[in-house]
Amino acid sequence: MSGHSKWATIKRAKSANDAKRGAMFTRLAREITVAAREGGGNPDANFRLRLAIDKARAANMPKENIERAIARGTGQGGEAEALEEIIYEGYLPHKVPVMIQVLTDNRNRTVAEVRKVLTRAGGQLEGASVSWQFQRKGVIVIERKDGVNPDAVFETALEAGADDIDIGEEAIEITTSVEAFRDVREALVKQGYELASAEIALVPNSYIELERDKAEQVLHVIDALEEMDDVQQVYHNLQIPAEVAA
Repeated sequence: MSGHSKWATIKRAKSANDAKRGAMFTRLAREITVAAREGGGNPDANFRLRLAIDKARAANMPKENIERAIARGTGQGGEAEALEEIIYEGYLPHKVPVMIQVLTDNRNRTVAEVRKVLTRAGGQLEGASVSWQFQRKGVIVIERKDGVNPDAVFETALEAGADDIDIGEEAIEITTSVEAFRDVREALVKQGYELASAEIALVPNSYIELERDKAEQVLHVIDALEEMDDVQQVYHNLQIPAEVAA
């Protein structure tokens, strides 16, 4: 989960200008392709593919783009796209730990580009081991729109096996174990709730705060990493002040 609030991250992504839309669609297509390659092209039988398609639809990705990505993953009309999943560990400026998830067809190119972004900003890639500071968790976000009863969401999620429910002013953020994630998601969908986001994420065990100028420096590096074609997700434990995120 980027920062302390997944909803804050979603809002930042939604406010990105149209110039970045093509890069976003490329990342979403790669995620769909890998999911289809590993579990087949039927989203009803492939939960990872279902999540990837849902994410793409939430970003208004055209249906034909989604279908092409599935076809590439299943090898229809040719060989399946050779994409490799890698997670790099390192530090952002000011010793903020970071986990960088990539999908790449050339790991040498990608690691060189990631290292360049980090080292130029005073960060570090090689020799860093920070994975112990993160846990794989299910993270579900429901926007607090009209008709969404926080108490009812809380009860549904808790009964389905959620670990934690954070009810904020704008959104409800639900954290689950990896094992309970599917049950909690399906219980919420069954009740008719629209999910702003539902994914397996690397959630930090604790968070750190920095002075505003330092937090801005870190956020600029995160943006630079997220703009890279091969980077899918950037996970860190910086608690970003609202004014800095804006």
